[in-house]
Amino acid sequence: MVNHTTRVAVIGAGMGGLTAAVALTRIANVQVTVFEQARKLGDVGAGVTVAPNGQRVLDKLGVLEQVKRAGATPDGHGVYQDAMGNLVAEAAWEDSAKQYRNIGMYRPDLVNVLSGEVPPGTIHLGHRLTSIQTLPTGVCLEFENGVHDEFDAVVGADGIHSVVRDSLMQPPAPVYSGFIAFRGVIDATLLPEDWPMISQVWMGEGKHFMCYPLQQRKLFNYVGFVPSDRPLKETWSAPGDVGEIAAEFAGAKWDPRLRHFISLIDKTFWWGLYDHEPLTNWSRGRVTLLGDAAHTMLPHAGQGVNQAMEDSITLAFFLREAEGPDEIAEAFKRYTAVRMQRTAILQNSSRRSGSQFDARNEFEDTEKRDADLRAGRDFRRSVLFDFDAVAAAEKALKRFRRI
Repeated sequence: MVNHTTRVAVIGAGMGGLTAAVALTRIANVQVTVFEQARKLGDVGAGVTVAPNGQRVLDKLGVLEQVKRAGATPDGHGVYQDAMGNLVAEAAWEDSAKQYRNIGMYRPDLVNVLSGEVPPGTIHLGHRLTSIQTLPTGVCLEFENGVHDEFDAVVGADGIHSVVRDSLMQPPAPVYSGFIAFRGVIDATLLPEDWPMISQVWMGEGKHFMCYPLQQRKLFNYVGFVPSDRPLKETWSAPGDVGEIAAEFAGAKWDPRLRHFISLIDKTFWWGLYDHEPLTNWSRGRVTLLGDAAHTMLPHAGQGVNQAMEDSITLAFFLREAEGPDEIAEAFKRYTAVRMQRTAILQNSSRRSGSQFDARNEFEDTEKRDADLRAGRDFRRSVLFDFDAVAAAEKALKRFRRI
């Protein structure tokens, strides 16, 4: 089997790349080096939901308690509301066994927790990857700063504009959704004392707005999704106009509570919402992909980071099974085969959820939309939250051993 002398490079120190580094170190027992093009770790201050299926991975890796301490667990199920704040449906917030409940995480806090779980010296900042060369003995990486090094394997966790993916295949064209999103956080102490500590979504015609608590309820995350014909390259750091988001949700047709929330926003960021069509392959030889590099999806199902976590632990289990560096390519191939169907389904589901929230396409009949949302709570719990990536990987490994 591969061991601590096997060298694996992870490209990208976002949430997916850092989870992969923890998983590969603790489960596959390999020597991991993480390369990040930015000169400091972190992310624009915004939130992400760590769902029960992602928490199951973090629990296996021994970092769930740290995440819980840094995050915020809501008081109960979330709600989907119409534009005026009338209840449409309840949202799932825990798995069927009631063991794991959604955690709202401030993105920089999650990066900080995960980066603290890898061995010192693992993460190298200021390294922008420029080329990948496959050699008989491994993979050679070259960086813009002149550094070059050879590894037994490479994992691309470098997002929608992945350099690693583009080295493997003709890059798929990113698909613009026709929407931009304004996002950020506000100080929770500014909110009324009776403000619910849950996830809330307001759904209007052609746009929607959501918020939920973070950082032990000290912050509230918000995201406003609005149509736009001015797509921005996918990014987390483009400054937005607070007046513009207020104008999008102004007027008597929107809940006064929502308008009050938006009035408290003093800073916002925006980005164009892109995904890409499901790929037909993630791996070639000793190079593979995970997270957004492999399956960029729109944020409407709240599964982007959670699927990267599922990828990470699955990859670690399969790499652990490799009998030495020569079997890494086969381990990557099998990892890809196990993960591709689930992520492709969720890429499409995320698109569908966006249409649902905005009453577009097949959901223009809001009565049908609302009924579908109510029925979807059980789907979300059983298909998303109850999924156990560890058990799925172990089952797949047994199947491959019989081949």
